[in-house]
Amino acid sequence: ARLFAESWDASRLALPEHQCRVHVSPYIYRGPLEFRSWEERDPETQQLIAIKQYTGTYEQSRTIWMDGRPHPPPYAMHTWMGFSTGKWEGDMLTVTTTHIKEGWILKNGVPESDHTTLVEHFIRHGDYLTHVTIINDPVYLTEPLIRTEDFVLDTNYRGSWLYPCQAAVEVATHPKGAVPMYLPGENPFLKEFTIRHHLPEQAARGGAETMYPEYRLNFSPAARVHSDPPAPHSVDREIHVLPVQGNIYMLVGAGGNVTVQVGKQGVLLVDTMLAPLSDKILAAIGRLSPGKIRYIVNTNADADHTGGNESLRKAGVTVIDANAPGALNLIDAAVGAAIIAHENVLKRMSAPNGVQPPTPFGAWPTETFFGGETSLYFNDEPVRIMSQPAAHTDGDVMVFFRRSDVVTTGDIFNTTSYPAINLQRGGNIQGVIDGLNRIIDIAVPAHEEEGGTLVIPGHGRLCDRSDVVLYRDMVTIIRDRIRALRKKGMTLEQVKAATPTLDYDPQYGTNTEAFVAAVYKSLTP
Repeated sequence: ARLFAESWDASRLALPEHQCRVHVSPYIYRGPLEFRSWEERDPETQQLIAIKQYTGTYEQSRTIWMDGRPHPPPYAMHTWMGFSTGKWEGDMLTVTTTHIKEGWILKNGVPESDHTTLVEHFIRHGDYLTHVTIINDPVYLTEPLIRTEDFVLDTNYRGSWLYPCQAAVEVATHPKGAVPMYLPGENPFLKEFTIRHHLPEQAARGGAETMYPEYRLNFSPAARVHSDPPAPHSVDREIHVLPVQGNIYMLVGAGGNVTVQVGKQGVLLVDTMLAPLSDKILAAIGRLSPGKIRYIVNTNADADHTGGNESLRKAGVTVIDANAPGALNLIDAAVGAAIIAHENVLKRMSAPNGVQPPTPFGAWPTETFFGGETSLYFNDEPVRIMSQPAAHTDGDVMVFFRRSDVVTTGDIFNTTSYPAINLQRGGNIQGVIDGLNRIIDIAVPAHEEEGGTLVIPGHGRLCDRSDVVLYRDMVTIIRDRIRALRKKGMTLEQVKAATPTLDYDPQYGTNTEAFVAAVYKSLTP
């Protein structure tokens, strides 16, 4: 958390993709604001369904569910306000919120991760309301952070409840894709607070143990405290179905995410997960549509994205033109669905040099392309299949379902790890960053950087543009740190020892060493 804050440059908020970013629920009540609350009841039974809130800060709406419904699964969308459930404890309303987007505890760079759980208590005393928040963040807090604020009832308020936001170019000198930040040791503002308030640096920056009154009695330099990363989820062998929007669904399991498009013409899949899960994937698809699988698109050649190719292809069908010359003589032309991929994916999965192929013939792509993109019109929807050169590998593609407004990214974007850059297969850190910026250019948020175009990552939860922006920031910052260390003449082992990923490891650090090595080698001339 300290490294994250030391790197913070407030001009980052001047980037167009950040300007309409709003406060998260653990923070939004902290500033001067007005908010109103009301009940939503079932019109027939008058049962209390939810308590609604609306704040004049950034036009934020919030629903606190009071009907006992469970919280969503981990792979569901995160939002600025999160998913809240409430209960009455006497006259006190207690609210628990999960699925909150990454935000801040203070807007000067003190971060709050998307693993945060928020517990609130709303306590009314006549015309006064006390609001208690308890923030638990296993990534950036060493213990719960408890804060309170008080509100007064205003029956005569006549102000504006609207805050429309329109991004614009504020700093013309920001290069496209650049993320303002301070390299370690270069932030000129770190001592402002200690100088102004005549405090020792250890007291101001020592962590939780220096915040209590007892610290004054036994002053000593405080040691850095490293939070344990959130506990990893156990391997899930089941297939979970999440509706996305339009006619798009996301299948989640032990492997890369699978995107399913359904409609009157049949089924289109993006990626096929691991081979042992094929039967469960077919069962899940059968519950979504009676149609046959017509197309499979592979975003890369990795086994966790192509393992089910052969089985799922056999369960489908390719529609061919029977009048085409020689078509009726190709006895296997309509056997199985068509598999579409970049030409380099076919090279990785087959044996172009005559050696033993790493994957069976039935799993290979049946249609490939060389250029920047290919497309098809399926189920009344334009589907753009776009190559992203030299990113995770040299065969990566993204798929944009234009009518449903959904982008599937493959391993260019993940929420569970740093980018996996396969140098041996043509991957490169700059290609990953270019791909992330391309997603940001394609996606359009609906309101205050939330919703709109939805993004299905290669691994992890359903996202929108703001999630990609924050991930892009992280990848760019780490690249710039490693580049600065390389310019000082540091070896790879010295760079690893300098821990340039420290502030992001609790969230993404399942592949830290490999990621640092790949970035370092990508930057080698």
